Amino acid sequence: MDVTPNTRTPAGPEAAGTPTAAIALEGIGKRYPDGTEAVRELSLRVPAGELVVLIGPSGCGKSTVLRMINRLIEPTAGRILLGDEDVTRVDPVALRRRIGYVIQNVGLFPHQTVVANVGTVPRLLGWPRDRIRRRSEELLELVGLDPGRFGRRYPHELSGGQRQRVGVARALAADPVVLLMDEPFSAVDPIVRTRLQEEFLRLQAEVRKTIVLVTHDLDEAVRLGDRIAVLSQGGRLEQYDTPAALLAAPASEFVRDFVGADRGIRALAVTPVTREALEPAPADPAGLPQVALGTSAYDALAVMLTSGADRVLVTADGGPAGVLTRERALGAGRETA
Repeated sequence: MDVTPNTRTPAGPEAAGTPTAAIALEGIGKRYPDGTEAVRELSLRVPAGELVVLIGPSGCGKSTVLRMINRLIEPTAGRILLGDEDVTRVDPVALRRRIGYVIQNVGLFPHQTVVANVGTVPRLLGWPRDRIRRRSEELLELVGLDPGRFGRRYPHELSGGQRQRVGVARALAADPVVLLMDEPFSAVDPIVRTRLQEEFLRLQAEVRKTIVLVTHDLDEAVRLGDRIAVLSQGGRLEQYDTPAALLAAPASEFVRDFVGADRGIRALAVTPVTREALEPAPADPAGLPQVALGTSAYDALAVMLTSGADRVLVTADGGPAGVLTRERALGAGRETA
């Protein structure tokens, strides 16, 4: 199992350009005319600059919640706040131009070039042509696509991973206050998905947007999320916590069953190696495999297993900080889980 955690420190609104905003869901609900209640009185706060993952079984309302935030689906109860603004009372079309939206199958316009696709929302907002071109090229570079090489291509000339990157660039083009992502990486193969997740974490470290992401993949939630909201049927909030806290202390039998019997392994992935877990370094550490302080216990154990060692030298600030044994690494995981 490859569960590389999100090790970012939850950040405040530090993005250049348009300030990011917190999202507050206050008792939102969605009841359809036939009486079906997709979401019932959900309250949740997404801090500015953080990435929150909505996860739960099929039919629990997580995508409905996402679409209510940008009013693709109208809530039948409650309020949705971006900062201090109640978005249930504003023009939905104008609202969507302020919110980036990334979906599973990207939805690029097939008859437009990549650079034209990225510039879609700025064009609708009336930006000057030169500004749109500069912004589009800047964002293609940011998501790892050379604008000189890819800008004039059409979507059918790209791989699935490349199209997904263009979709993220397009969602960021008008510097939105919020980014919504609905199963953004599930349509690509596992290797490409992992690379996209790593690239996205790098991107988020730069742009610091407030992001709500829907996934059905717990490993993806642990890897990407600053916080995870576990939903059950009817949009009921079962637990809202950091990945480490969620794995360490499931709040209910439902959450315990959902995170699974192997939550101890996932817990290793969100448990960093700390100085408190180390034994003194030997006088001559030559030959010991090395990891950096702050590496996950999972990765430290992986280094031990691949090198055939029962301990690793942990380094910090260019020198040895101590030694982590296999027993200490496994113990850190048991304490977390």
